[in-house]
Amino acid sequence: MFSTVLTDGLSTTAVGLSVLTSLVCGLIIAYVYKACEHPTKGFTITLGLLPAITQLVIFMVNGNLGVGVAVAGSFQLVRFRSLPGKANDILVIFLAMAIGLCTGMGYLYLAFVATTIICLVYVVLSKSKVLDGDTHYRSLRITIPEDIDYSEIFDDVFKEYTSKVELESVKTINLGTMYQLAYNVFLKDIGKEKSFLDDIRVRNGNLPVVCSHMQTVATDL
Repeated sequence: MFSTVLTDGLSTTAVGLSVLTSLVCGLIIAYVYKACEHPTKGFTITLGLLPAITQLVIFMVNGNLGVGVAVAGSFQLVRFRSLPGKANDILVIFLAMAIGLCTGMGYLYLAFVATTIICLVYVVLSKSKVLDGDTHYRSLRITIPEDIDYSEIFDDVFKEYTSKVELESVKTINLGTMYQLAYNVFLKDIGKEKSFLDDIRVRNGNLPVVCSHMQTVATDL
């Protein structure tokens, strides 16, 4: 598309087609991700517009090595000023940027083909159970008073309900008056999860207990 950009500059037609392609591909990615993962509206809008924005950056640096190095450095400074998102969020952000790079360099056909193929594969993998994690694995957070020795207090409960236990971290909370214990556990029977949590609550004085899937993230973008 841009074989003569260095000598003739960008034509209105070329720019229009590139922007249109970026927007269409970005909206396809945003729609597919929304259907599979249910992200926030702001994140979906970002995915839809990111390819076009990335493409404009490529327009500005096309053929200029110095500006290209400066823009590459500026991309390193771009960070989400919020809590981390899911791995899937990072994946689609890179995909949207890659599509913007393709359209910015004139590879419109490649952008459409890549968007179609990658989105189709993503939908298939998201809807299928081939790569699902083991539902028996849990991330367990237990809050206990500071005067309780946590090293052995839950051993018999873990032995009854779990086949594997790993203490991930221990931290003080509430100005040092409590401890929060983080475990990774493998439940023997997921049908007894409530009984498992009830027995833990008996030991920790009915303080908060959080049991979640290993891949669950409590925050979103």
